[in-house]
Amino acid sequence: MMLEFFQEMERSIESSIRESRGVASPRKRYTLEVARLGRRLYSGEGKMAWCGVVAPFDLLTAMGVTSCFVEFVGAMVASTGAAGAFIETADQAGFSSDACSFHRSVLGAAMQNTMPVPDLLIGTSNPCSGGLAVIENLARHFSRPLTLLHIPQDQSGGNVAYLADQLRGLARFVTDHTGQPLDPERLRQAIANTNRVHAVGSEVYALARHCPSPATSKDLANFGIVMALFLGSDGSVEVAEAYRDAFRERIAAGKGGIPGEKVRLLWIQNRIQFRHPLEKMLEELYGAAIVIDELNDFNWDPIDPDEPFEGMAKRAIAIPFNGTIETRVEHLKKLARQYRVHGAVNPCNWGCRQGTGARGLIEAGLGSIGVPVLNLEVDCVDDRKFTEGQLRTRLEAFLEMLDGRPSPWQ
Repeated sequence: MMLEFFQEMERSIESSIRESRGVASPRKRYTLEVARLGRRLYSGEGKMAWCGVVAPFDLLTAMGVTSCFVEFVGAMVASTGAAGAFIETADQAGFSSDACSFHRSVLGAAMQNTMPVPDLLIGTSNPCSGGLAVIENLARHFSRPLTLLHIPQDQSGGNVAYLADQLRGLARFVTDHTGQPLDPERLRQAIANTNRVHAVGSEVYALARHCPSPATSKDLANFGIVMALFLGSDGSVEVAEAYRDAFRERIAAGKGGIPGEKVRLLWIQNRIQFRHPLEKMLEELYGAAIVIDELNDFNWDPIDPDEPFEGMAKRAIAIPFNGTIETRVEHLKKLARQYRVHGAVNPCNWGCRQGTGARGLIEAGLGSIGVPVLNLEVDCVDDRKFTEGQLRTRLEAFLEMLDGRPSPWQ
């Protein structure tokens, strides 16, 4: 099912680009890379790994391994409307029904034999224990080798060196189980692509801060976290450059991402992954644009090609979900200031202990700088639990409240 889904997505987008003589929106080029990744994952061609969120995808690209964090599968099956059936399979097998639906859908997909068998699995202790538990379960289900990266909570002491040594061990592990050695020149080229994405992507994010923002609410949805999967590839550079060029053109033409932008929103953690009308409602009825997502940011520095493992280690440690909640809140406050947002929306995904458990502290932290937060109780994957009327009512009330408040940045 999923192979056909990604193949059709790829064919459709490529056909559309050809018909438009190579002209395509940046979102379309991004979606094409998603389709190509999905097709490689499900085609059975080449070596493949299921991973945790902060695995070094550019290292794996350099070693010729197609790789992906498992939550990507949860998001993709949600976009097809098939997540509910997979979640039900996991629930019936005895997995906790109050666990994260991203993870339950992945487990159900594996049990229904709709996930390809990997050559190896790479677990990461960050950002959540639920994701690590899924990787461990998949390793048992597929009877495939598993290795674990233990991500320190900060870069103090010898933590960077400790993780860098683990990454060197990971390269040996990949070679042992795929027969594909690490070519230093391929790694250097992958790191060069990663650094190019960092440079161009930093400009993309800076352009998105413009008032009005050149970004529509969908342009950068899931962007920061999914772009990590493309790191090291030529495609990642092409996508970043497409966004930069499009945003430059829109700003030069005096065009905002949405007509008559009135309200600028920060979106916290997860987007709702299945089709729904709420973002369109925000734009069309209230002139509200989602100008920044929590993970659309670079918390890491360009990687020194002469010390790639240390650079990749620093990047893994720097994700905002790592370390203390105070670190995460400070990051959100920084984004709120940079993008001059009027308010924030926090979809507290059912089953996510990290997201829901932090809601009060996030609300208090953003409130301290004058940015109100709307906490939504929503399942971002399982559309069977989607209560459109209730969510619409709460969003409308929040937007009306923001309309009567002075901007915290005046």
